[in-house]
Amino acid sequence: MSEIINKPVNLRKVAMIGCGFVGSASAFSLMQSGLFSQMVLIDADRQKAEGEAMDISHGVPFARHMVIYDGDYDDIVDAAIIIITAGANQKPEETRLDLVHKNVGIFKTIIPEIAKRNCQGILLIVSNPVDILTYTALKISGFPENRVIGSGTVLDTARLKYELSEHLSVDSRSIHAFIIGEHGDSEIAAWSSANISGIKVSEFCEMRGHYSHDENTKLIAETVKNSAYEIIQKKHATYYGIAMAVKRICEVIIRDEKSILPISSMMHGEYGIDDVVLSMPAVVGKNGVETKVPIDLSEEEQQKLKESADTLKKIIMECEF
Repeated sequence: MSEIINKPVNLRKVAMIGCGFVGSASAFSLMQSGLFSQMVLIDADRQKAEGEAMDISHGVPFARHMVIYDGDYDDIVDAAIIIITAGANQKPEETRLDLVHKNVGIFKTIIPEIAKRNCQGILLIVSNPVDILTYTALKISGFPENRVIGSGTVLDTARLKYELSEHLSVDSRSIHAFIIGEHGDSEIAAWSSANISGIKVSEFCEMRGHYSHDENTKLIAETVKNSAYEIIQKKHATYYGIAMAVKRICEVIIRDEKSILPISSMMHGEYGIDDVVLSMPAVVGKNGVETKVPIDLSEEEQQKLKESADTLKKIIMECEF
C-alpha cells in the first residue's frame, strides 16, 4: 500500500465493503438515489465486486450519471461514507448474536485496513450483529465516536411504522415511533413516546375502532422483532429493506439533514447505560452523530433497555479487541 495521508473527503463518493446480498442491494439503491457520482465496491472475492459493479453500472443510463467500479482499500481513502456490509449471513434458526464471533473475526481484518489509511469519512456499519460490530469498529479503528455509526434499529423502526400503518390504515409517514436497544431479540418498542401526528397511539387506535391496546401492541412488537426470521425462513436472506435504510442514512449524512434516526452509537451514562453500543434516537448530519435525543420511556421500558444493554455487554466481554 502506498502511503496516503489526509486526502480530502469527496462528498460525492461512497465505498461499499462487502458485495453479498445486503451490499449489492444497498449499492443498487444508492445508484438510484442520485446522492453520489462515484461508488467503489470491495469484496474478498474481487470478481464478485467486479461483476456487481458491471451489473449495476448497466442501469446508470436509466438513472443519473455515476462511475461504479471494483477496487481495493486504497480506493476508500477519500470516500465520504464507508459502508461495511461484509460478514457471514444469518441462517435460518440462527440469531444475530450467533454471528458474533465469525463476524468480529472478519472485522479484525477489515477495520485495520481502513484505520491505517487515515480515512476521514464516516464508517457506517451494517453487518450483523450490528451493535457488537459497531463497538468493534470503534475500538479497533480509534476513530472519533461521531464518525462510527451502525444502521441500528432504523429498519426495525420502519417495520414498526409499517405494521402500525397497516393496523390503523394511516400513512406510515405520519407515525412517530421508535424501536430502541439492540437490533435483535432484546429490542424494545418505545410505546410511551409513540404517536400519530401528535396523538397518543392508544387514542388513535380508538379513533380507528381498536380497543385491545395491550394485546395489539404486544402482537405488533413481536411481529416486528420476528419479521427478519420470517423473511430468512422464506427466502434465506433479507436485503431490500436494509438497502433502503442504508440509503436513508446516507441521505441524512450527505444532505446534512440533521434528522433523528435510531442509529447504533456509544452510550455514556444515558438511562444508566455505559460503554455499550445500541440504538437510541440521535440527530444525524454531515459529521455523523451530533447528539442523542432523550425520549420519554416508562419504567418498564427503561428496565428493558438496561436488560438489552446487559445482553450486549455479556457478548462484548467474550470478544477480544
